[in-house]
Amino acid sequence: MKHFIETIQKENIGVVKEREPLSNHTTWKIGGPADVLIEPDSLESLQRLMQIISMHDLPWRVIGRGSNLLVADEGIEGIVIKLGKGLDDLEINGETIRVGGGYPLIKLATIISREGLSGLEFAGGIPGSVGGAVFMNAGAHGSDISNILKEALVLYSNGRLEWMKGKDMGFSYRTSRLQEEKGICVEAIFQLEKGKKEDIVKHMQANKDYRRESQPWKHPTCGSVFRNPLPNYAGQLIEEAGLKGFQIGGAQISTMHANFIVNVDGAKAEDVMNLIKHVKETIKSKHNIDIETEVEMIGRQKENE
Repeated sequence: MKHFIETIQKENIGVVKEREPLSNHTTWKIGGPADVLIEPDSLESLQRLMQIISMHDLPWRVIGRGSNLLVADEGIEGIVIKLGKGLDDLEINGETIRVGGGYPLIKLATIISREGLSGLEFAGGIPGSVGGAVFMNAGAHGSDISNILKEALVLYSNGRLEWMKGKDMGFSYRTSRLQEEKGICVEAIFQLEKGKKEDIVKHMQANKDYRRESQPWKHPTCGSVFRNPLPNYAGQLIEEAGLKGFQIGGAQISTMHANFIVNVDGAKAEDVMNLIKHVKETIKSKHNIDIETEVEMIGRQKENE
């Protein structure tokens, strides 16, 4: 690891931090340290970084804005790459936009609505990055990324870049082929539609207001924790099971929306994991339904987990 760090520092790839707590980089404010956290300052730097990681045969993963992510208390082995500045360009060409993977999704939706472009209204309250949204096929209010993605520029572990058509992304509910292939969406091209600016802004604001009024944002949270086992809804099943407000350690099932777990008092990842397990067991017992997590759980796990 020492030789790897010396190499990337010589390459001037970007910001390099050793033993960086990931609680500083997740919306849940939970997570132990990464062996090394790197924030590349450009796509070229990221490409070079991937080549060096491959040469040293080190484990790695990417994070964006840290939503939809639960990092183990024990931290993450290897390299954590954070996409942000340097990978957040935005170019608007008529009804087509080209945007970097590190661009904040909420900011993008706001800017695009003011341009009178329709298609991203659903994303007005999703606290992630463009790259993460493509990776997870993020969605809300009856729409998702698959409806607007024209192409994605994907970076693979060997430093190879490939443009991939939206229709070839293997999109389904909160899923894309990038989750299997460990591809990084470093850039996306979205195809939008011209519309009436006032109507688009009003629609997006209504979505944001709905999320603000119905979802808990006063305490750190990751967003929705469980996938909806359609035609049922996870939040409704959890509420019907009487679990609203149920708490383990510093983690609590929100009293506002039962599909959210909030960090009310210095919660640990272990608290959240135990709460998730309790919810799963309760829903299985009461409804005979298996519910799966939407949140991605990563890092060093205890053997009994």
